[in-house]
Amino acid sequence: MTFLTSLEAIVTFIVQVFVIFPYSALTIQRQKVLINPGGSKREGVETTPLIESHSPRVIMISDKVYKLCTSMETVSTLLANDPTLAPGDAWKQLYGSHVVILATNYWINSVASKYVTDAMKELSRRAGERGKRIIFKLEYDRGSAKQVPEPHYIVSENEYLGKAVALPAKDEIPNLDLQVINYHRPLLGTFHCKYMLVDRKYAILQSNNIQDNDNMEMMTHLEGPIVDSLYDMALISWHKKLEPPLPSHSSPAVHGGLESIRNSSQRESLFQNGMRNRDSAVVLSKNRKSCKSYVYDPQAINRSGVLNGGLDICRSNFLATPSMLEGIIRPADSLQARKNAAGDTTDGIESTGLNGVKSQTESENVYHGFETRDLGKAEILQENTRAVVTSGDFEHIAHKMPDSGGGLCGPDPVSDQFFNSGEQVLPQSQIEHPSSTNSQLLEHTTDDPHYDDDIAGEVARVQSAVSPKEGESRIEAVTRHLNHTKNVGFKGSAPEFALGEEMTPYIPHPTHELFPIAMVCREPYGTPNHSSVYNPQNEVWLSALRNAKKNVFIQSPTLNAEPLVPAIIEACERGIDIYCYTCLGYNDTGELLPMQGGTNEMIAHKLYTSLSPSAKPHLHYFFYTGKDQTVPIIAKKKKRSCHIKVMIVDEHIGIQGNGNQDTQSWYHSQETNVMFDSEEVCRGWIDGLRRNQNTHVYGEVSKNDGIWRDGEGREAEGVIGVDPGRFSWAKGFIGAINRVRGTGDF
Repeated sequence: MTFLTSLEAIVTFIVQVFVIFPYSALTIQRQKVLINPGGSKREGVETTPLIESHSPRVIMISDKVYKLCTSMETVSTLLANDPTLAPGDAWKQLYGSHVVILATNYWINSVASKYVTDAMKELSRRAGERGKRIIFKLEYDRGSAKQVPEPHYIVSENEYLGKAVALPAKDEIPNLDLQVINYHRPLLGTFHCKYMLVDRKYAILQSNNIQDNDNMEMMTHLEGPIVDSLYDMALISWHKKLEPPLPSHSSPAVHGGLESIRNSSQRESLFQNGMRNRDSAVVLSKNRKSCKSYVYDPQAINRSGVLNGGLDICRSNFLATPSMLEGIIRPADSLQARKNAAGDTTDGIESTGLNGVKSQTESENVYHGFETRDLGKAEILQENTRAVVTSGDFEHIAHKMPDSGGGLCGPDPVSDQFFNSGEQVLPQSQIEHPSSTNSQLLEHTTDDPHYDDDIAGEVARVQSAVSPKEGESRIEAVTRHLNHTKNVGFKGSAPEFALGEEMTPYIPHPTHELFPIAMVCREPYGTPNHSSVYNPQNEVWLSALRNAKKNVFIQSPTLNAEPLVPAIIEACERGIDIYCYTCLGYNDTGELLPMQGGTNEMIAHKLYTSLSPSAKPHLHYFFYTGKDQTVPIIAKKKKRSCHIKVMIVDEHIGIQGNGNQDTQSWYHSQETNVMFDSEEVCRGWIDGLRRNQNTHVYGEVSKNDGIWRDGEGREAEGVIGVDPGRFSWAKGFIGAINRVRGTGDF
């Protein structure tokens, strides 16, 4: 980078901080406009139209993505021009692939990161046994002054071996060629992406960062041509020269098809009566039997939900319990497995030193799980500042956690009907007994890793982790699982749930024909104003609300983007049922700052008080409630929070990925999402979203004022409320400073 380029970047940064940001903070008002019922004006409120897709100001995609999409240099076009060309040779002319690319918004040394670094070491070991080398690219956003002159900077080995990141040293991963980039576009252009690609055949798109927290998250495994699109996005995001370059590979996703089942004849030979040979957890949809929905007894709001005992559970007929003796490195029926079945695992605590005892195998210069220990005041300040700058999240940083309270609320009957439309692929017999040996499968932890060879093994092991051990009830097993790492000993308050309502964290889908799927993303925009709003991600979200015929489900930790709120109101006025799941108090400190959209409580209240009487029944607004809880717990307590980002439209269009429904994701952060059209997948999601939380049972707010109250009319403990006052921005600044200092909430 030349001196003039560096100087230009520094001057731009200064202008953004001292000119554009103060101007925007003073001129951008929070949620100043809402669309009124019937298009009429309320007194003192001026209405303006929503974003119009045909506006001449629209810039749908970045120049780089536009060039990529319009370029003729693709595998498909090369094959079309020369049918004799081998797809692998065509691919070699364009790209290379035998690589792992892992991207996350925020990486911090933790139990979560140790799962990843342990897997990197295991991958290196296996690669060595095969005589192979693996290229491993890691990209994250950890705010740094180095990003002012160069948003993408290569992280030195000395930096990523430090205790804040703690990646493996070269001698720990001798068969991995690791390269790390730290990316942030100043001032507010966060790299908010979270995905992983393997050998350009498999992709994972998730909501979670690499850090320890109490969040419920969502991750989707993708195969097929969409992987090529994610791969292209990863290359664009990487930006820098690849060192070492990516090797060639003869099976790009666009050519190779699905890895597990390559063609219909092979697929049919693998299945008999709806079951895959070797008892996989994948089911042919044509062989599935229809089932009645789970039904809740109708009841008034502010009463806890009671499951109808007359359930028709017929799912055990179409898939046998998988044999876990195949495809698992450590068989579940071994003597050691039976010895440890009752719960000898320590959830990664011992190996990270969180229990005060340092593992004998831990290297002296490697640190793990340091978020709430081993940090001086200066280090806490530095790390929390870095976390806030890169993620915009003031909640999940190292500060003290207050205790939680209690209360009860109840389900919305219309919402029950929506969630009962979901379908569960796993049979009840397998959910109750994940292992064919009826023994408890050992949980995969950092202390005691268990790497399964196939998806069937992973499904069974994960389901076993939320199944009761000897002496446990089903709800106690869920509490144990949700307390992993961060909240050991925290008590659940929910009553025992009925059979058929078990938590199912791993959701397999039946085999299916290919369906339409596309990426809908946005590039980062650092300038502190609200100019960057026209992009594929935002247009898709708005289009969903404008064009839905029946219902739209939204789950996001925060929901306050200014273009989104009036679109929700308009949809409800049209008679569309809108389901909003948000997290009570999530990032309240940050959302009170200038240019932000306000807290979830404020928006819920504003939505209901802006709707006409006929439209209010069509808005179903809930605060996330953990599977083992009967009340929403405010996020600052860091006990039970939710970080899922998903939208389901008319029960067949799914949009999932990294983007939140807040100001930061709508206007600034780089986001990666996919949109597809599949009723089958969406119904599986609906069932999973219902089973894995109690939000629909206990989290609904009042349809009069948008406020959540328990059975005795009390609001949740510790909430700011729907009106934080005229000087809420000052509360936001004070709270932000205290959070960054690690001294708790304001």
